[in-house]
Amino acid sequence: MRLHAIVQDLDSARAAVKDGATVVQLRLKGASTGELVDAGRGFGDLDATFVVNDDVEAALRLGADGVHLGRDDDGAERAVESGLLLGLSAASVWEARAGEARGAAYVGAGPVWATPSKPDADPAIGLDGLAEICAAVSVPVVAIGGVGATNALDCVRAGAAGVAVIRATREARAVRAAIDAAL
Repeated sequence: MRLHAIVQDLDSARAAVKDGATVVQLRLKGASTGELVDAGRGFGDLDATFVVNDDVEAALRLGADGVHLGRDDDGAERAVESGLLLGLSAASVWEARAGEARGAAYVGAGPVWATPSKPDADPAIGLDGLAEICAAVSVPVVAIGGVGATNALDCVRAGAAGVAVIRATREARAVRAAIDAAL
């Protein structure tokens, strides 16, 4: 869970794993299950945990290790019953605890800082909010939202087991080095 790279294609996933990503998450907002399955071919061969964003059916068809569901996504129970690693998003202690109770193996907490990848997201929780979430649950917490090489260390110091990056995937090596230094 140290470095969770959120990508849209196999080439980006390969590059992120080469640079230290331990998890690759296929995220194609608005894609159909079939489109996700087509795009996800080959991800399972990477030397990283493979997670599909928002679509339990696609994760199952691809033989993925897990699925990450947002707060409004269905399928948590099916994911757990099917043996998928379940990640759930949370922007508060209450949501993180509820996610853990639903069977989440990890919580994606954020946005820690404002981020252009989620312009309609909740207000940033900051490092204090991240620390509160980390202290409130027993499952690993992955910090997301505005995280990069310059602040990944701060997220780990706040209690996160790792960080998730979208835009910062291109600097995965530097992000991973910051995380490793913190741990």
